[in-house]
Amino acid sequence: MATRSNIAYKTAAGKIRSVYCHWDGYPEHNGEMLRRFYTTQDKVEALVGLGSISSLSEEIGEKHPFDKNHAEPELALTDNWTLAYHRDRGEDWAHTAPQTFEDAVDWVDDMEEFAYLWNGQDWLVHSAGNRDANGFPIFDFVEEVLRKDVMENMGWE
Repeated sequence: MATRSNIAYKTAAGKIRSVYCHWDGYPEHNGEMLRRFYTTQDKVEALVGLGSISSLSEEIGEKHPFDKNHAEPELALTDNWTLAYHRDRGEDWAHTAPQTFEDAVDWVDDMEEFAYLWNGQDWLVHSAGNRDANGFPIFDFVEEVLRKDVMENMGWE
């Protein structure tokens, strides 16, 4: 079963530019990938510029077969490339293009299980339904969520 997420950044105009990601949206995968490999505004914008993605990987990569046969040695280098619906499967851009939202509240109202927001320096994550008493979405630093998960898994709460 897929753990869906949205990946976004705040534009210069203060809006949220976002794409859908179908697989592995939990912080231990997508959060870690974003934290480690998508650490500049240019790279984040390039990722979101792909439009909706099936799976996030270490590199944006280039156009490659969507349904690849992993036994083919010439495709091995694409194993760490992000898989995009429009670029790699040829889906209609109108259905896969990034979306722009007025603010984080509007964005989160349209989100999946997890929402990742690049603030220009760090990745923040929102888990569906995590809101304050006024109904505003609560975001945590991805690094803190990952650190907490490690501590809990080791019994060091």
